Amino acid sequence: MYKFGIVLLSAILFAFVLARPAEEKSAASPAITTTTTPATIISQIDFANPDGSYNSSYETSNGIKVENAGYLKRILVPKQESTDGQVIDEHEELVLVQTGLYSYPDPEGNLITLRYVADENGFQPEGEHLPLPPA
Repeated sequence: MYKFGIVLLSAILFAFVLARPAEEKSAASPAITTTTTPATIISQIDFANPDGSYNSSYETSNGIKVENAGYLKRILVPKQESTDGQVIDEHEELVLVQTGLYSYPDPEGNLITLRYVADENGFQPEGEHLPLPPA
């Protein structure tokens, strides 16, 4: 009976902790307003070509804009290198190259825009809001 009482008390305490309201933000912290209003797509374009290239974009009613284009690119990949760094054998591979941008208004109303290229060298973003690498 004693074990049953402990389990029951633990379950009640657990339910109480889960049911309590979230704490209010303090007045010292800055208030960030968010919206739960659903956004609608006001324009959308999607093209896929037989060669694997594509072009797509969309814009929403809340100011979000996305553009993306991609194509397949053949690159030479070394299979082996000799001890002195000479390429002994190489083969071709197809990689997807993507370029694009996305933009959205931040909570203060500023337009944030990020442009990018993603290819065999990785994801390379550019934007005024991004920190610059050390010189």
